[in-house]
Amino acid sequence: MTTKTDLDSIVDSAREAFAQAATPAELENAKAQYTGKAGRITELMKGMAALSVDEKKTRGAAINSAKQAIEAALNERRQALADAELEIQLKAEALDVTLPGRVREPGGLHPVSITIERIEQIFASMGFDVTDGPEIESDWHSFTSLNNPPNHPARSMQDTFYVDINGDDGIPYNLRPHTSPMQVRYAHAHIKKFAQRVKAGETLPEIRVIVPGRTYRVDSDATHSPMFHQCEGLWLGENVSFKDLKVIFTDFCRKFFESDDLTLRFRPSFFPFTEPSAEIDIQFASGPLAGKWLEVAGSGQVHPQVVRNMGLDPERFIGFAFGMGADRLAMLRYGVNDLRLFFEGDVRFLRQFR
Repeated sequence: MTTKTDLDSIVDSAREAFAQAATPAELENAKAQYTGKAGRITELMKGMAALSVDEKKTRGAAINSAKQAIEAALNERRQALADAELEIQLKAEALDVTLPGRVREPGGLHPVSITIERIEQIFASMGFDVTDGPEIESDWHSFTSLNNPPNHPARSMQDTFYVDINGDDGIPYNLRPHTSPMQVRYAHAHIKKFAQRVKAGETLPEIRVIVPGRTYRVDSDATHSPMFHQCEGLWLGENVSFKDLKVIFTDFCRKFFESDDLTLRFRPSFFPFTEPSAEIDIQFASGPLAGKWLEVAGSGQVHPQVVRNMGLDPERFIGFAFGMGADRLAMLRYGVNDLRLFFEGDVRFLRQFR
């Protein structure tokens, strides 16, 4: 028969095993050795069946007492491990209340957004409307309506991204390579808006609009990005000339850069949607870019076919269009030499413009 001393030995052994358990998992393993299905206390309980009634009472009471002592030691060790874990967590998450508080920095506009707002304000002061359009465009609006039909070699200059949706012509839609599609879209809306006045014999008001927005091309280096920002401009009427383009754009550049100390050069070029066409270069007389000719825009007199696609008579309506990169203007204004810095999201860089 197991004596009380034997039970005391089991309790002492359990307490020692529990004390050596360094983790909750080890503690549960130790518990199984004593009160589990095959534990030492459980085995003692199974052996009571062969005892007499009086022996069962005496032995059962002793075993229960030992079991309660083991469970008390088990719970004590569980609590000790939990307290130790909490202490470690509190030390790891301790707050030094003497440190200054963390201040959330005020936000600010992105330098390209600042540049676009500046462009809009300047042209609005010259009487230009500001509009936008879809970034996913039909092939007709992106190219064909702008005198750039399928298989035209000039399309390679504006290689773009296409989506898995076909237009009515069976050609996939594209991520617009420029904001120029809004020339035709805006003209159609303009004609519709003033249709009743034209029917009444009045002259169609001039079309004067700029279109800033995101554009996309398969291009990426220090001065190009697959996604970039462009601002298209259009002035169309019955008495608009190339001279007006030169005056408007010169005035814009001087206001944008806040300097009259610069010169513009209109260099002959080619664009399918204008004829004649010109690249616009600027030259600063002072500063870090002094003496260098820098390309800032493409321009030209709107091609007669583009005017026809607008629904207007090219013998009556004439005008000019221009397109400039807002990112390029931001680079020149802020002295940034790598376009990719604008789109990397580095707060250290962007904080400068806040």
